[in-house]
This record gives sequence, structure tokens and C-alpha cells, in this order.
Amino acid sequence: MAPLPWEIEKIIEVARSLLAGGDPAASTGERIAAAFVLNRQDYLPPDYADLIEAWDHLGSRWQQHVRTIKREHRHCIPGL
Repeated sequence: MAPLPWEIEKIIEVARSLLAGGDPAASTGERIAAAFVLNRQDYLPPDYADLIEAWDHLGSRWQQHVRTIKREHRHCIPGL
């Protein structure tokens, strides 16, 4: 099995950390992407509480990573 792109690995790592109650070492975009993967608006950074603004911040490439994780890699995140 081919390794996942680093962006997908990072988003999954951040999502796991958020679910575990941690404060992940993550960029704003990584945290936004993880919040969308988890379907948890409360995990969005405070400056991006508006869903549309947060989604737009990701850009099309990272939005596609969120879709890919939700479609193909949910099993990588316990509790999803």
C-alpha cells in the first residue's frame, strides 16, 4: 500500500490530537481541515469561527484532502 500524502497524514494526526483533548502543533489550515474532517465547528481556530470563511481559507487542494479523508480514511481516526 502506498503511503498517504503528507498533508493527509498531518490532518489525520491533528484530528486524533483534537479528539484526545490535546492542543496539536498545527498550522491554522491543518486545524481547520481537521475540524471539518471531525465535523466539529468547536475545533475551528477562534479567528475562523465562520464555517464559510474557514472552508474558503483551506483552498481547493486542502478541501479535497478533507473530502478524501472523509471518504477513504475515516477508519484512521478512532471515534469517527
